[in-house]
Amino acid sequence: MLYWERIRTGLEGRPMLLGLDRVAKVAVGMNRPKCHTIVVGGTNGKGSTCAFLESMLLAAGYRVGCYTSPHLLSFRERIRIDLEPATDPALDQAFAHILAISGAENLTQFEVDTLVAFFLFAAGGVDVMVLEVGLGGRLDAVNLWDADCAVVSSVDLDHQAFLGDTRELIGFEKAGIYRGGRPAICGDANPPASLVDHAAAIGADLLRLGPDIRVEVGENGWACRVREAAFPALPRPAMPGLHQLGNAACAIAALYTLRERLPVPMQAIRAGIAAARQPGRFQVVGQAPLRILDVAHNPHAARALAASLANLAPTGQIHAVFAMLADKDVDGVIDPLASRIACWHVAGLSGPRGLSGAALGEYLAARSLKYQVYPDVAGAWQAACRLAGPADTIAAFGSFHTVAEVMAAISSSTNPHG
Repeated sequence: MLYWERIRTGLEGRPMLLGLDRVAKVAVGMNRPKCHTIVVGGTNGKGSTCAFLESMLLAAGYRVGCYTSPHLLSFRERIRIDLEPATDPALDQAFAHILAISGAENLTQFEVDTLVAFFLFAAGGVDVMVLEVGLGGRLDAVNLWDADCAVVSSVDLDHQAFLGDTRELIGFEKAGIYRGGRPAICGDANPPASLVDHAAAIGADLLRLGPDIRVEVGENGWACRVREAAFPALPRPAMPGLHQLGNAACAIAALYTLRERLPVPMQAIRAGIAAARQPGRFQVVGQAPLRILDVAHNPHAARALAASLANLAPTGQIHAVFAMLADKDVDGVIDPLASRIACWHVAGLSGPRGLSGAALGEYLAARSLKYQVYPDVAGAWQAACRLAGPADTIAAFGSFHTVAEVMAAISSSTNPHG
């Protein structure tokens, strides 16, 4: 185990606490990045929005630091400069530095991770940071930085134990990343009043998908309008799904609001949209049968996955490879997809939060859905690949962990079908 991995593993037992007091005290002693900052929060879509921003800014020639979470295969994925993951020597140095200056402050693992990202972005001399909120927004460690522009991609139910059990409560938490007198983007077509009211109360310049940010879809591409500005002849994103047009439009809107300080030409916007990638977001990993990986793990994401599958109009059956964490809304994920999936291949996830395959099967049995339980996700994936016909579709979803385990199974297998 590497030095930085030992430090990070040692933080796993610390409870997840929200609040900025601890991390702010430690950040005082840091060399803070001197660059533009875009913060992106939201129930779903924030990772894809970050990917669009990162890609457009890179196409414009900027040096871009991007911090996202969680990761799929390696923690190094979370901290990137110009798409390159953080190196092990750099992480060794950064974790050692944060550990040395944190003193008696009992920082959470995510707080340390966030300060490590800031340390590396400062050392790397980035022109702009694109930062994804970990949980909520108002009390998240990322919110330590005042965003030049903040984006809330969507608002729906998830992490209710921490954020509240209504869209109004969750919307207020997510709106906490907005700043007075600065642009604030909302990609939710029906935002809760709490978000809109908070933006107005602090004097943020709120741009909403629909009234201020409009998406127009044509046969050969699409266009976006941000208030009076037109962005025509845009390429379809490589990331499938109509919802990705909304995420890309919010990224365009964010850059439009910063155009005087951070100009991005039209050709860079087009190139960035075409080049943006986000693993595990309706990611196609094979054909005949069509094999798709999606990290959908809450009702909002499950509805988007169902819409994307419907848009494919598959001629054969859909097989699900399905595993979830116990603290998620299992009913809310199953219900939007139940009528589309012919067979569910389910397995448990390891770890204290994992839901067993048998328990997951009970949810499916209660709906009289066809399912089979397997010892692990890899076994469920391999069985689905054996049983699916060339015209069928296999969709693996339910958690970041589900997708990560399928990716690991694919990479370790000599069978091209996984």
